[in-house]
Amino acid sequence: MSQPVFARPVLCALALLAAPLASAQPDPKSLAQAEFDRASQLAPDIENGRRVYLTCAVCHRPEGWGSPDGAYPQIAGQLPEVVIKQLADIRAGNRDNPLMYPFALPRILGGPQNIADVAAYVATLPMTADNARGPGVDLDLGRELYEAQCAECHGAEGEGDVGRLAPQLAGQHFPYLMRQFTAIATGRRRNSDAEMTKLLAQFGPREQAAVLDYSSRLPLPSEKVAPAEWRNPDFPAYVREPLGIAPPPPPPPPPPPPPR
Repeated sequence: MSQPVFARPVLCALALLAAPLASAQPDPKSLAQAEFDRASQLAPDIENGRRVYLTCAVCHRPEGWGSPDGAYPQIAGQLPEVVIKQLADIRAGNRDNPLMYPFALPRILGGPQNIADVAAYVATLPMTADNARGPGVDLDLGRELYEAQCAECHGAEGEGDVGRLAPQLAGQHFPYLMRQFTAIATGRRRNSDAEMTKLLAQFGPREQAAVLDYSSRLPLPSEKVAPAEWRNPDFPAYVREPLGIAPPPPPPPPPPPPPR
């Protein structure tokens, strides 16, 4: 059925009104960048960051050490700018993380000030040096690859780089590094640098395991390491093993890679 003649101008007008609205919607990358810029300029309140971190402690644990199986990374001691960047990316939809997304939403985590505060608090947490490591069978190759391909951005000791927003790798769990490496190399982690995605896509399985095993073994500075048996005093009532059930042990290390 044809439209009445008088209806056509109305439809055209509506289409013209809708077009600017559609084009005005910022893309996830721009949204994330705007929030990062805003949060990065705020003076952090570490005491408020401690309160905000209660949301994070559910998965990352009070100490921020994550889990050895790599389901949750160690975030203690991480560069605050890196934490701000990842939170902004996740909640803007610039990085897909279905597990973390609900916790990062503004109605749960709060606005840019809370992001700045919790990132500053996380940076103060001492790290565990007992992070999960790889099988340790190809460390010479791992060192060679790390020094040639990774050290420029992530630092010779895996300390990260604020200017490049490159995260600290030292102290990170090997299974988590493996998972994120694959996500970047395949393009699934969309907030990664394009050059890094291209670089990692060239690694084979042996090279990937070797360089990440080496990365997971980079020594932490003594001033960033938690004392033996340290537990975060900010969360004295946290129930670590509900009903007396201990958490499951970490998975066994992957088999050694085949010889070249």
